[in-house]
Amino acid sequence: MTRILKSRLLTDVTVGLMLAAAALGLLLSPRTTSEAAREGLYICANVLIPSLFPFFVLSALTIELGLARRTGRALERFMRPLFRVGGACAAAVALGFFGGYPVGAKCAISLYEKGLCSKEEAERLLAFCNNSGPAFILGAAGVGILGSSRAGWLLFLTHTAASVAVGVLFRFYKYGAVPATAVPDGTEETVSLSAAFTRSVKSSFSSVFYISSFVVFFTVAVRLLFTSGVLPAAAGALSALLSPFGMTRDAAQNLLTGLIELTSGLFFLQGGATGHLAGRMAMAAFMLGWAGLSVHCQVLSFIGQSGLSPRSYLAGKMLHASISAVFAFILTRLTGLEIQATETIAEQVETIARLRFFDTLGVTLTAITALTLALALVLAGRLWRAIPQAQK
Repeated sequence: MTRILKSRLLTDVTVGLMLAAAALGLLLSPRTTSEAAREGLYICANVLIPSLFPFFVLSALTIELGLARRTGRALERFMRPLFRVGGACAAAVALGFFGGYPVGAKCAISLYEKGLCSKEEAERLLAFCNNSGPAFILGAAGVGILGSSRAGWLLFLTHTAASVAVGVLFRFYKYGAVPATAVPDGTEETVSLSAAFTRSVKSSFSSVFYISSFVVFFTVAVRLLFTSGVLPAAAGALSALLSPFGMTRDAAQNLLTGLIELTSGLFFLQGGATGHLAGRMAMAAFMLGWAGLSVHCQVLSFIGQSGLSPRSYLAGKMLHASISAVFAFILTRLTGLEIQATETIAEQVETIARLRFFDTLGVTLTAITALTLALALVLAGRLWRAIPQAQK
């Protein structure tokens, strides 16, 4: 009992000191923190909200209208052998690849809450369906940071392949658990389109509000860690520890920044100052696979309300980051990809970072339309094959 009380007291003192240091940083650097907060709000208004909100509404409608339940019957034969999850879980996988963080994770949790998958299946999904969207990898990371569309496609290939690999590995997670049926039995609740759309918009707005709050907080936190010297000091210690493996101080600082906030970490990889291309590609792939503490807090805020365990999610993201880094390093070496850093890279990064609201919204709606058409084609093909059997 005494040991527990001492441990709790130590935790309270540590958290209290951290909060006091953060408050002191806000008081001593009001201009810096205000600028960081404005940058975070700008990112939310012009990039996050127009890119994530439509996908959140789409994922919620897919579940509310029962589309995930119906398509689950057709996709069961693919999802069960590959990932050991039901066919209804295909919605979370697809949206996880196209919607970006954290659309796939939110969809997986919604499937569990609606009873369309078991707890074990939802935890398997969380390990691999929360991925970066292709627009961010190809545009921001590839062209904007590394200055090459080829680098962007290579990163997207490694990111996707690593995610699939994690999903296949996690099919052995809680292997002894009894698998759930592809589509739960029972009477399906009939929901009107207007009611489903209203509920989807309300829940999506709440989710985007949570995400925006985390983005602003971590933008300010990273800026405070820089100005206070904490992050540079930690980078120096890490580089000294890993110097036998070729870790430099700049590379360590980039890595630590990316572990906290993805966009900031990727930004510092631009140009050739951080080492050879293969190393920068591996570090970018690791950051994209890990996603950063900001994204993790967003996902954990949803997980905490569902009762699912966060262990499989965090383990899956670390595994995803490691596999992505290895894939990216090997493929960069094998393909002989070379990128000449130019003065226009900084301008490209600035352009992508300053995307306007309607530009981002247009790209997102195009992606949603393509995804919807693909789903419609799958269902039409399924119906076309079923017509001859019904006539017999």
